Amino acid sequence: MSRVTAVPARRPLGVATRGTTNPNRLRRVDNWMAVTCGDALRAAADPLVVDLGYGATGVTAVELRSRLAHAVRPDVRVVGLEIDPVRVAAAQPVADPPRLTFARGGFELAGLRPALVRAFNVLRQYDEGEVAGAWATMTGALAPGGLLVEGTCDELGRLGGWVLIDEDGPRTLTLGARLATMDHPARLAERLPKALIHRNVEGEPIHALLQALEGAWRAAAPYAPFGPRHRWLRTVTAVRDEGWPLAYQPRRWRQGLVTVDWAAVAPR
Repeated sequence: MSRVTAVPARRPLGVATRGTTNPNRLRRVDNWMAVTCGDALRAAADPLVVDLGYGATGVTAVELRSRLAHAVRPDVRVVGLEIDPVRVAAAQPVADPPRLTFARGGFELAGLRPALVRAFNVLRQYDEGEVAGAWATMTGALAPGGLLVEGTCDELGRLGGWVLIDEDGPRTLTLGARLATMDHPARLAERLPKALIHRNVEGEPIHALLQALEGAWRAAAPYAPFGPRHRWLRTVTAVRDEGWPLAYQPRRWRQGLVTVDWAAVAPR
């Protein structure tokens, strides 16, 4: 097996992330990726995954490699990329070459051709107008059939939203919450991906979806005594019955996840 070699650009594209990270912060999206992106990773000639903007420590890259190796294929390799060279140096003690390495890089992906990229809590600090360019740069560096998962979550990973993107553009939006701590679906607006977070206003599709979830949640109040999971299942079922193109995934719904076609929520 060849070693992963990052070929850094003269100047990595982007700016350093704020660096906030916590163990298990990205567990929800990691597990979702293992299922949703698993086939693409299994079919890849080189099972290379990039964790872009892993932050102040390399813990999320370590966890990503462990989860994908367990659920998808044991030979998966992860490269954590950061613009800040101090963070790259700090992460090296937990490296496990060739399974896990760390290098300096940005949206250009340091010359790598990964089958899968996770870019979480990176674009949140950018302007909305910069999102499309960042997506295009990252997807342009993917291996054939590669996928990009871009999104954001809160500090403990209890609320999040992410977009699945391929070479043709965004495919789906997924919203996720820890149901035991979510008081109402409107809270999901706090952690929408950068492409949508400023679009939660009257007249925008994402606003309409969140309003539909909120209304269905209120209507499902009689299910509250049975616990938030039952109430959420009733909520998502009702919204889907209204005509929203939500993926029919009852198992994921029970986990607090709901996926919708991007075309239904794309900014106007």
